Amino acid sequence: MAAGTLYTYPENWRAFKAQIAAQYSGARVKVASNPPAFTFGQTNRAPAFLNNFPLGKVPAYQGDDGFCLFESNAIAHYLSNDALRGATPQAAAQVLQWVSFADSEIIPPASAWVFPTLGIMQFNKQATEQAKEDVKKALAVLNQHLNTRTFLVGERISLADITVACSMLWLYKQVLEPSFRQPYANVSRWFVTCVNQPQFKAILGEVKLCEKMAQFDAKKFSEMQPKKETPMKKEKGGKEAAKPQEKKEKKKEEKKPAPEEEMDDCDAVLAAEPKTKDPFAHLPKSAFVMDEFKRKYSNEDTLKVAIPHFWEHFDTEGYSIWYCQYKYSEELTQTFKSCNLITGMFQRLDKLRKNAFASVLLFGTNNDSSISGIWIFRGQELAFPLSSDWQIDYESYDWRKLEPNSEECKTMVKEYFAWEGDFKHVGKAVNQGKVFK
Repeated sequence: MAAGTLYTYPENWRAFKAQIAAQYSGARVKVASNPPAFTFGQTNRAPAFLNNFPLGKVPAYQGDDGFCLFESNAIAHYLSNDALRGATPQAAAQVLQWVSFADSEIIPPASAWVFPTLGIMQFNKQATEQAKEDVKKALAVLNQHLNTRTFLVGERISLADITVACSMLWLYKQVLEPSFRQPYANVSRWFVTCVNQPQFKAILGEVKLCEKMAQFDAKKFSEMQPKKETPMKKEKGGKEAAKPQEKKEKKKEEKKPAPEEEMDDCDAVLAAEPKTKDPFAHLPKSAFVMDEFKRKYSNEDTLKVAIPHFWEHFDTEGYSIWYCQYKYSEELTQTFKSCNLITGMFQRLDKLRKNAFASVLLFGTNNDSSISGIWIFRGQELAFPLSSDWQIDYESYDWRKLEPNSEECKTMVKEYFAWEGDFKHVGKAVNQGKVFK
């Protein structure tokens, strides 16, 4: 079974293909999309990265065995299993057919139509109208094919469904309003079926279909464009009056480095994170460097290096340690679905990563399992109430603050960080786990 790291920036729909495929196949994929593991525009320009991925583009995959891949379709194919790729030569060819269809018939017109609504491409009426017609042709082909089928190839989800659904994600979220999609009911039924599968939802979260077709926003487009130096106009004050303005413009240009990273326009928007107030800004600076610990945990021996480093540098005033336990163990059924609960929670807490670390484990077997874990937070309070974006899942857990100097805490940290030990408080063997870092 494949195991490795997927490098990308947050919310990259091309990376979603590989992530969803891994959810189905069971491939163990660590997603590196945030510092310190990956900083977009820096990590992917470093010589070590370019040595493995010459184009410096993401998503990019590196296996634990050193095997490297770039191009999202290749990565998704590698992380799939035979059922996803097509179990027979005919099925495998059909999967490839639909993957190619997405690249050639959906993505180009979808980009031409959707990009202006996101403010990342100038609106061109002729190009947009042509894109709409091309999207209609692609939808008509899909609609006819799905008239007697639940999925694109065979009787179950395949890589064809994953790839085509991901390529249509922005269409359904931005422009395919109810009246436009009404003639293509089979396609919408199929799309909704796909994105509501647990494996899709673990990566995409809830997908809300467009209610009103988004339009080009000239103001948004203007804001998205890089500032360009413009010739100075003569003013009443003459040359002397113009000098301070020239100086100001020059200073502004110096502050903003020229963009070097080549991304398509959609990638540029998805990579841009909105600036929000830091919920932890009011806390005093801590001597404990979370990123340094995370590097130790990711790259060195957990028991011999990472845990000793943690206790040597841990700041009991600046950080707190919490134990969590899922409240509804009796509702847990198949272990892969239970693990999806953990993955889904982590996905929705992406912006908490800088100030938190967690190791959450699934114990037991199918229909007899439990979920519990250890979290490290900045500050002395439970972090989730600090932001409305973080409150979706945490109430499904019981939370207990641990005393860092207690034997109970030290034992739990050791066991949960290492994924091994007696776990006497659980009474079940470790099945699998997820790390939030």
